Amino acid sequence: MGTGTGIGMGVRALPASPNWYSSRCSDASSDGRLFGFAARHRVCLLDVSAAAPAFYGELIGHTDRISGFAFCHCPGQSGLCASSSDDGSVKIWDSGTLSAVLEYSLHQNAISALHWSPLVKDLIVSGDEKGVIVCHWHNRNDSQQFFPEPRTVFCLTCSPHHENLVAIGYKDGMVVIIDISRKREVVHRLRGHEDEIHCLAWCPVPGEERLPAWQDELQAPSEEGKVPNGELTQDTATKKGCYLASGSKDQTLRIWSCTRGRSVMTLKLPPTKRRGGAVDPAVKERIWLTVHWPAGRPSELVSSGFGGELLLWNLTQPGKRKWTLLGSSEGQNHSRIVFNLSSVKHQDRELLFSISMDRDVKCWDLSTLDCSWTMPSLGGFVYSLAFSPVDTGCLAIGVGDSMIRVWNTLSMNNIYDVKTFWQSIKSKVTALSWHPTKEGSLAFGTDDGKVGIFDTLSSSAKNKPPQISSTYHKKTVYALAWGPPTPPLISGEESEQPSVTLYSCAGEGIVFQHNPWKLNGEANDINKVIRDTNSIKHKLPARTEISWKPDGKLLALGNEDGSIEIFQAPNLKLLCTIQQHHKLINAIRWHHEHGTQPELSYLIASGSINATIYVHNLKSVVENSSESPLTITEPFRTLAGHTAKITSLSWSPHHEGRLVSACYDGTAQVWDVMKEEPLCNYRGHQGRLLSVQWSPVDSDCVYTGADDFSVHKWHISKQEHTRPPQGKKSIELEKKRSIQPKVKAKKKKKPVGKSPGKQDASDAMNGDDSTKEMLLEENGVSDHEGEKEAQEAELVDEVSVTVSRDTSSSACDYSSFSLPKPFVTQKAAPVKKDPPKEKPAPDASVKKRKPRSILPFSTLMDHRSKEELHQDCLRLAACLKTKDNNEDVSPDLKDCIHLGLFTDRDSLHKMIDVEGKLHVENGHAELFQQLMLWKGDMKGVLQAAAERGELTDQLVAMSPMVGYQAWVWTVEAFAKQLCFQEQYVKAASHLLSIHKVYEAIELLKVNSFYREAIVMAKARLRPEDPILKDLYTSWAAVLEKDGHYAMAAKCYLGASSPYDAVKVLSKKGDVTSLKTAAELALISGEEELSATLSLRCAQDLLLSRNWVGAQEVLQQHKTLFGQRLVFCLNEVLCRCLSERNPCERKSPVAPCYHSWELNREASFFGMVTELWQNVLGMDTTEQATRAQEQLLRIEHPPSTSNTHPKQVLFHISHDLALAALSCHLGLWDEAVKSILGAVTRSFDAGNFTLMQEICSIILPEGCDDLRDKLDSTNSQSMDACRSLEGFVAYRLLYDLWWNPPKGSLGLQEAVLGPVSCPSEQTALEKSCVSGDPSPEETAQTAAEMGENFCSSTEVPKSETQSDSRTGSVDLVDRQSKLKGCQVLLSEEMAALQNTQRDIAEVQETLAEMIRQHQQQRNNLQENTNGNTQGSNLEQSSETESDKPCSDSDQMNCKEEAKQPVTLPELTKQLLKAKQKLAEFPDNLKVFPFPDVLECCLVLLHLGSQCPPELQEEALALLRKHGSAGVYKKAARSFLT
Repeated sequence: MGTGTGIGMGVRALPASPNWYSSRCSDASSDGRLFGFAARHRVCLLDVSAAAPAFYGELIGHTDRISGFAFCHCPGQSGLCASSSDDGSVKIWDSGTLSAVLEYSLHQNAISALHWSPLVKDLIVSGDEKGVIVCHWHNRNDSQQFFPEPRTVFCLTCSPHHENLVAIGYKDGMVVIIDISRKREVVHRLRGHEDEIHCLAWCPVPGEERLPAWQDELQAPSEEGKVPNGELTQDTATKKGCYLASGSKDQTLRIWSCTRGRSVMTLKLPPTKRRGGAVDPAVKERIWLTVHWPAGRPSELVSSGFGGELLLWNLTQPGKRKWTLLGSSEGQNHSRIVFNLSSVKHQDRELLFSISMDRDVKCWDLSTLDCSWTMPSLGGFVYSLAFSPVDTGCLAIGVGDSMIRVWNTLSMNNIYDVKTFWQSIKSKVTALSWHPTKEGSLAFGTDDGKVGIFDTLSSSAKNKPPQISSTYHKKTVYALAWGPPTPPLISGEESEQPSVTLYSCAGEGIVFQHNPWKLNGEANDINKVIRDTNSIKHKLPARTEISWKPDGKLLALGNEDGSIEIFQAPNLKLLCTIQQHHKLINAIRWHHEHGTQPELSYLIASGSINATIYVHNLKSVVENSSESPLTITEPFRTLAGHTAKITSLSWSPHHEGRLVSACYDGTAQVWDVMKEEPLCNYRGHQGRLLSVQWSPVDSDCVYTGADDFSVHKWHISKQEHTRPPQGKKSIELEKKRSIQPKVKAKKKKKPVGKSPGKQDASDAMNGDDSTKEMLLEENGVSDHEGEKEAQEAELVDEVSVTVSRDTSSSACDYSSFSLPKPFVTQKAAPVKKDPPKEKPAPDASVKKRKPRSILPFSTLMDHRSKEELHQDCLRLAACLKTKDNNEDVSPDLKDCIHLGLFTDRDSLHKMIDVEGKLHVENGHAELFQQLMLWKGDMKGVLQAAAERGELTDQLVAMSPMVGYQAWVWTVEAFAKQLCFQEQYVKAASHLLSIHKVYEAIELLKVNSFYREAIVMAKARLRPEDPILKDLYTSWAAVLEKDGHYAMAAKCYLGASSPYDAVKVLSKKGDVTSLKTAAELALISGEEELSATLSLRCAQDLLLSRNWVGAQEVLQQHKTLFGQRLVFCLNEVLCRCLSERNPCERKSPVAPCYHSWELNREASFFGMVTELWQNVLGMDTTEQATRAQEQLLRIEHPPSTSNTHPKQVLFHISHDLALAALSCHLGLWDEAVKSILGAVTRSFDAGNFTLMQEICSIILPEGCDDLRDKLDSTNSQSMDACRSLEGFVAYRLLYDLWWNPPKGSLGLQEAVLGPVSCPSEQTALEKSCVSGDPSPEETAQTAAEMGENFCSSTEVPKSETQSDSRTGSVDLVDRQSKLKGCQVLLSEEMAALQNTQRDIAEVQETLAEMIRQHQQQRNNLQENTNGNTQGSNLEQSSETESDKPCSDSDQMNCKEEAKQPVTLPELTKQLLKAKQKLAEFPDNLKVFPFPDVLECCLVLLHLGSQCPPELQEEALALLRKHGSAGVYKKAARSFLT
């Protein structure tokens, strides 16, 4: 844990940048000594007790980004602090020892906010992204969880006055105050903000009475709502109340009253002008509004502003403008948004600390509002350090956050005098080099290959962009060096050329020479000069490092293969090559010139991916005049001790032969080169070192930069270690590094979301930092876009310029313990990935496998012992000798098959056969086949492979060498083999190759590859070939079976049978399919089919109440003109019905009506006919007659109570359309029959209300007008008219009964009770009604009556309402209406209906007998008891439900069933009744009529309202024709 302490003494540092987008990740200790802020996964502590800040140390231990940090503000514990991290843990630290005291991980999700209670010394409260709040009392190791809201917590803060209150701010703008005591309740929910709450601050002084200026606002209730948002707790502290301030992304601050539970003041951020902001104003930054309520100042509040300004609000000040800006002079303000504010009283001053996206930490004096000091910080790896040779003490720092810092280390009044340059860089800065003589001229190179020059002195430098070379490298720039010009820049006069030019070396291995006077010109690749001067033809190595000797006479180039080449200026003649390192060269440095021993200036130190540093002395080489270049393989000195790659070297300018090295092992080492002795080792960094520079002014001082995002200035004399860490420790370090990042990488993604940071990437300076890195950034975020990379950089990739020029290691050995990672996030990154430096590495790691030998047996035999091999030689010689003498092979050659290689062809064939047999036994058929091919026995191989099913593409490809027949045979065999392996498509392709087209197509078809088969057939066969049609129809049949109708239709069209296509499309039966099918039929000329489908489609549209769509579908067909009339009438009828009683026809689908103007003056038929003529164009009588004929051809089945109501309405519309046409044509006799048809249809369907409505719409005045127009000689039409009058009177009768005069209320109630019958029964009754008048008619009507009774009570009908007047007028009027009902009391009708009832009863009894008979037979067939029981039950339940329905009915049936009635008797009864029926005149039977006896009962029910003579008549009829059964049925069904 104590890693931080080693840094302490005398180290001055530029630390890593504070994390972004956290509500509290920095805090000051209450004693005013320390200020700490979270930087990536560490906490950096500054000692702020003096006038200038000093680097105090770091708290190291978390493995992921830190999201919250707070000191303990309880007396006596000012040294304790706590941090929360994305790794899920909260750690408590002792800042004195820089070590962790305690750690706990209670959250399941990323922690987003943390606070140490100012009143309870061991309470830490933290909140996470899912809304869980954890309170942890570490002294007693106790914790409690709260879950007030399921939202993302953004900030939280404990009350300084009441230990149980915690205020929490959420991502969606809600603020909640909870009580964490036993009560565990939400005290208030404060609503008002519309976006993320960035910060909450309690007023430091309790009470809510001290701000008189606010009173006016309290009087006028604020817009937030008048009621407090929660109950008030009764205890005194809360009663007294306290104000709470909140800052939100919605650009407002609100002050909330805790007693009232609402906002008492809203402050809107003023749009302040940018002052000296070094940021492109076009960049729209994300706003962050943090607030801080300084101690002891209840009326003053500090907040951040839009661009980085800080505002001091005076809450008591009247008027709009309540704010003052902090920082009077130019440049004091932050240039980007501020994230956290914290203050502390120190001695007599009150200090305020702020951290910002501009990566500066500032300290302000609250009494003067001026900035006391600024501490810069770094947001990326420190890739490069360079001291200016002209402006002593001026250190340039190249950082991965896309910015260059120039630190004036000698400044007296400000030890952190740092200028920042960011214009046009937009990528990690990986290399820097100062011009040797021109002050302020700084060359830089970046990760994306850009080279440029800044003027750091210009007064407008802040905003002056650099010059950029027009020649870019393809990869990361590793090194820059100023040196004398080389060709082609030397030609001509001295005056025309610069005295020094800029050389850059980058990852692709090329060195360019840039002319600093003409950066926009083409740069030169110096390899060209090297080739020309040295006449080199071979490929030159990739360059990875460049260094000019200070006197400009020699150039050293380091290469990827580890060699170093020394060239002589100006023509770059190769003097020598140093072959010492065998890995990519990272650093080369020449010794300085100004020592007492001039020969030391020939020393050159170099470091590579290998950990050893070599120093060579080139004096002899330079003085040697030989023509050809030398090769040096022995070093002058060897400096061993580091355990990882060397990234940078620097000679001490104050000593001779003293060198400092920076290494990936995390340390810097000072060496005495001449003695090869390590002098001092610095271990203060928390990551891998990337750069090092010896201070030019202080011989005891060294500056190092690392991937921990910091620069350290340390003293050699104060270090306790002399040599690099060795052995285990260093290995573990490496391991740790390599592991860390990976882990991270996965996790990283999350934080992104969480942190407030998540959102705008745009913020970056250059507008591009991506969020990811933001967080990731180590420092909290990235900044100028480049940062991002930095982060990734972390990855260390090939970091620093010199740093990692190599790949291999880079990825793994990562040290930064936990850098967040997404590595390579953005554009630039890829470059990183493969630093060319060091290509070799990869191969080393992967060993190539040797291919298997094709002659393993003979090879093996030739690798036996020496004696045996000698023996072979003798045998072979003997054998060849006998051959020459034409003798047989000597017998002992049989065992030496392998010698066949050296004798004749027969022996070779034997050898091949043996080797082949072995290959087959070992399962290497392909090697066997190759041997046979060599031998020339291809045919045998093919046959053998075919038999074993082992043919391959390669064998098939070779088969033509055997001949055409063999090839065809092989392909067929291969196709069969492929089918066996279910690779049918491939098999078909092979068949095609031997022109077997039909077989190939058949193969695909049989295996259901229809699509492929069709493609093949269409491409290869004649269009009229019947195979094609057959394919289409077979595929269509399959598709149709699977329900893919549209696809099947396309197949039928392809097979040119449009009729089938239409049929299959219409199969699905939904509206769109029918419509498409109809259009398709029309296109194909199938007129009649199209008309049928269009009509079906229109009827479906009608069910969904879309009349507009239905008319569109119908209008394409002349033959459907009659139907268009029906649909038109149906629409008008539905509109009338829904207007008459709106609440009844509620439907889930909104109706789609035409916007027709209806003529409300005319009668219904008049209105409809007018529409037909005007809209549908029915102009002539012929058209009307034609339409009538069309409609008469259509017969609709009679309606029953099971017919769908919309269907019934449609059929009624059909009848009414015929009636309207008849009226239009003057055929009144026909009209009457059609109207009667409509009325009886609604009656038969069991919808009494509908019948009522239709009568009142069609015949508002009764039937008198109609009767006058009829031909009285036509008895049929007169009968129809009488029947119609009967139904009109029937409707009237019920109307009068259901709407009694107001006076007789008692009567009405008496009736009301019984009538609303249980709906199940009604439904049941309705379900049994049959279409013809029958004994159940009574039950049926009664059922309707029950149902409609309810509806008519809800929506009284308009006519009856108007009738319900008071007094005798009313009664007289009702009686005259009742007289109109006399038509219902027809004697002959009563007799006829009685006879029909008898017949029906007998038929029913017969049906029951048959049913019982069947049941008995079924029971006999069943064997087991159980079955019988089951079927009985079913049977009986069926019979019950099939029976007509009211209970009394069932009772009757049962009674009758009990009396034994024989079949002959029943037949006799039936005949008698039928004869009786035949005696009635036919004209009575033609048209239906309401049930006479039921009407009599209703009349009697009306009691006193009914004229006495009618009552008499009704009684007489009932006595004559009534029977107990009839009464029971009728009365029971409408009285229950």
